[in-house]
Amino acid sequence: MREVAIIGVGIHPWGELWGDSLRTIWTRAALAALDDAGVDRVDAITVGCMSGGMFVGQEHLGALLADELGMAGTAAMRVESACASGGMALRAGFAEVAAGLADIVLVTGVEKMTDVSGDEATAALATAADAETEVFYGATFPGLYAMMARSHMAKYGTTAEQLAAVAVKNHTHGMLNPNAQYRRRVTVDEVLGSTMVAAPLHILDCSPITDGAAAVVIAEISVARRLAKGRPLVKISGVGSATDRMALHSRADMAALPSTTLAAERAYAMAQRKPADVHLAEVHDCFTIAEIMVLEALGFCRPGEGAAQAPSGRTALGGERPVNTSGGLKSKGHPVGATGVAQVIEIVTQLRGEAGERQVKGARVGLTQNMGGTGASSVVHILEVAS
Repeated sequence: MREVAIIGVGIHPWGELWGDSLRTIWTRAALAALDDAGVDRVDAITVGCMSGGMFVGQEHLGALLADELGMAGTAAMRVESACASGGMALRAGFAEVAAGLADIVLVTGVEKMTDVSGDEATAALATAADAETEVFYGATFPGLYAMMARSHMAKYGTTAEQLAAVAVKNHTHGMLNPNAQYRRRVTVDEVLGSTMVAAPLHILDCSPITDGAAAVVIAEISVARRLAKGRPLVKISGVGSATDRMALHSRADMAALPSTTLAAERAYAMAQRKPADVHLAEVHDCFTIAEIMVLEALGFCRPGEGAAQAPSGRTALGGERPVNTSGGLKSKGHPVGATGVAQVIEIVTQLRGEAGERQVKGARVGLTQNMGGTGASSVVHILEVAS
């Protein structure tokens, strides 16, 4: 298997982009990544997108977007795994390069979520749950994650204040990210005083509806070295993915994320790394409880200790292992198909030493974790500075 490195990244500010179409925001990110990489052609394109059909009435995105970029004829495909679509698009592109099917691949993610009503967006997102045994009975993702939070509280004593501390931390990080959707500070009291969505989750415990796109260019390692421009070269040293039972009620423990644990174990094994080797991580904080549970699943702390990480400062900038320095889904935004790719952009930016005010000193190994639904699918990538 060939080694793979990331040679270009591209993203633009996320938010409610009323005046822009899906193809427009995707093309901006793609062109930025190509420019950063210093290339004008690729062998293949992957597009992470959860539900272009329901959000904007457009499917067949591989062909559409290759043409939009002026690359008709290039092999291109859409990759879907609910909110893990972006991360799985990177896994697909990595596999093409590692297998020798391509030398350079443009990996992208996109979602245009604000062109429909709130109810329609909720319905589109609900397709990532079990339609027959969850959605039919009225379950929504805030409700499902609220059950996970309740379970974690009952089992480990997790508090609403600890949930709120995750939002406070990630908004503090997001203040330093010019591409974040919500660049404003929040306090624990503000989170606890915000509208209750599904107890114990308040609106400020939840990631927003977002329009956005992100792109990276990956290449076989020798090609990447030729194009490195003197910057630190970031390689993908580990990849792992896994699934779990779709319906939350079918799982043995609603306070755990087995798919993330298994995906992480596979990525660590491939990279020949362990959790203690990771200097920073971007994880899937679609709700504040999700970040807490993911930290435990990744082996960054023991089960039941995830809730203490944000209040203690361990996962903040300046802490022993910063998490979601981009602001995470909570502050940066969550255009579901683009999230996994944007996580990788943050890690690459950090490992290159280009993160400015939010730079993690001495960072050489980073991890991204992207998941779909309530953790029915999960993908983990380990990135490190190539020697």
